[in-house]
Amino acid sequence: MVKAIVTGAGGKMGSRVISLISAMEDIRVVGAIEVKGHPIIGRDLGHSLGLGRTGALVTDKLADCIDQADVVIDFTDHEASLNYLKIASEKNCSIVIGSTGFTDDELMVVRRLAEKTRCVLSPNMSVGVNVLLKALEACAGILGDDYDVEIIEAHHHLKKDAPSGTAMQMAQVIAAKLGRDLSREAVYTRRGLIGERTKKEIGIQAIRAGDIVGEHTVIFGGIGERLEFTHRAQSRDN
Repeated sequence: MVKAIVTGAGGKMGSRVISLISAMEDIRVVGAIEVKGHPIIGRDLGHSLGLGRTGALVTDKLADCIDQADVVIDFTDHEASLNYLKIASEKNCSIVIGSTGFTDDELMVVRRLAEKTRCVLSPNMSVGVNVLLKALEACAGILGDDYDVEIIEAHHHLKKDAPSGTAMQMAQVIAAKLGRDLSREAVYTRRGLIGERTKKEIGIQAIRAGDIVGEHTVIFGGIGERLEFTHRAQSRDN
């Protein structure tokens, strides 16, 4: 039996992860974390999420309960994730991080801390997205510089970071295959008299509206034709 602690227990992803785990036989939630002052702090995790009594209390201090866990599952934000990873690395506890919005400097810290424990960091755990990443890499390799690349992502209006981590990962995969420096070639907005599109730029645009779970479209635009790859997440369960 794998014993897990879930951070961001009252959030969209955290609460969904807990609900999914509750239906599994080989993993059990033994603790849950929320930010200080959150209304579910101190309450039974199950009662807080409508799952019945579990005996696991929600706390705001990972260090107080991490010793009883095999793995920490974290879908919060980049700043909180760094703190949780630091604690997990000190306790030699495995951690899965699905947070996005990390800066380059923060990713360097993640890599350093991850050397001290077992860490999985991915902006998107979806099987479909990871298959799509392979397809994008192959497509970029075949089409080369003759096709313009544009990425459009859409999420719910509560998402805090933009572009999404998934969109950035897609851009990184394509840029690497084409031998481009994404930090120089990425274009995040266009307005006014900006001149012609440069041959190597990669456009990345973000939409925030309603309750969109997650949608990513990558366009390879050529003369007389274009290829479009779209992934739509209809729930957070995958």
